[in-house]
Amino acid sequence: IGFGLLVVVVGLAMIGAGRSIRVSKTLRALEDTSAQLGVRIAVLLLILFVALAGELGIETILGAFVAGALLRIVDPEQHLTHTEFRRKVEAIGYGFLIPVFFVSSGARFDIDALVNSPGHVALIPLFLLALLVVRGVPAFLYRKYFSVRKVMAAGLLQATSLTFVVVAARLGLELKVFDEPSGATLVAAGLLSVIVFPPIALWLLGDGDMASEETEEGFGTDLGNASPA
Repeated sequence: IGFGLLVVVVGLAMIGAGRSIRVSKTLRALEDTSAQLGVRIAVLLLILFVALAGELGIETILGAFVAGALLRIVDPEQHLTHTEFRRKVEAIGYGFLIPVFFVSSGARFDIDALVNSPGHVALIPLFLLALLVVRGVPAFLYRKYFSVRKVMAAGLLQATSLTFVVVAARLGLELKVFDEPSGATLVAAGLLSVIVFPPIALWLLGDGDMASEETEEGFGTDLGNASPA
């Protein structure tokens, strides 16, 4: 409840500031300069809500999500959330914040707990199969549009998952849903999916399919660039 009230207060304050003509002009004037005011506001909101969520005992991922959602809700005229702004924020997120998260998660990967628990090691293939079934089988919906090999390759690529698995394992450990060996088993299965599934998918596609796609794209480009004469 306290976190929700804080979100409402900050949102109302941002809406009031956004209605100010002076603030809007300042944002537009500084959005593409070295000041990068919009990006700084986004980072400030991220730090604020992540810190608040941590202090109030809520998952920090929820705080980060609320920061982004709030920024979009209170900016209907897209003074901040225009295309270039989103690209800048994505560059910070994918280029810096996410790698930091994975480095910290990798440092917490308890391989000793996994090695010392043979029963959990045996679960890795089952988790890998579960990823393939849950995320790969829906690819057969593409059967009407593509060949069997392409559908199978799509299923393998869809089943490739590490980001979600690492987050789920991290949350599961923090919420004490399962123990360290179980979390390490889940992360190991996700890691294997990244290592094993993509090469098999590329093998299924084969050089012929890749070459035919490139030929079709090139042919379409030539037609688009052809002169009316």
